[in-house]
Amino acid sequence: MGKSFFIVAALVLTLGCAKAQVDPVTSLNSVDFESITLEIGGKHYEVEYAKTFEQRAQGLMFRKALCVDCGMFFKFSSPKFAGMWMKNTFVPLDVAFIDRNGVITDIKPLTPHSLESVGSSKEVLYALEMNQGWFAENNIKVGDQITID
Repeated sequence: MGKSFFIVAALVLTLGCAKAQVDPVTSLNSVDFESITLEIGGKHYEVEYAKTFEQRAQGLMFRKALCVDCGMFFKFSSPKFAGMWMKNTFVPLDVAFIDRNGVITDIKPLTPHSLESVGSSKEVLYALEMNQGWFAENNIKVGDQITID
C-alpha cells in the first residue's frame, strides 16, 4: 500500500501543478482590442486601438503577419517621451510617434524581437505601428497630421 500510495500522490501533485501553470502566450492573447478610424493624408484607416495598460503591454506581440493597411494605434495615459520595443514581435514594423495635436513627430523602424527601446524625440500622446515601409509607401511623413474619427 505504501508504494502505490506514493505513486498516486505523485501523479495527483504532478497533474495539479501542470494545471496551475499559465501559458504566457494564451494569457496575453486574451487581451481584446477595439478598433479606431484614423484619417491620414485624406484617407481613412481602421486599426486596432491600444488604450489600456494591458493592451499597450501586449501590442502586436505574437502576430505572424499583418494585412497591408493593418496596424495598432496606442494612446498613452499622458504626454511623455515614449519608447517602443519588439519583444515577442515577429513582424517588422515602423512606428510613428504623434503629439497631442495629432502631428507626427518621428517615424522610426523597429526590428523584430529587439529589446532595444526606440524612442520619440519629443513628448507624444500617441504612437501608430504599421508594417515596415508602410508610411513611406503611403507618402506619410514627419509633420503630417493624423485625425481620430
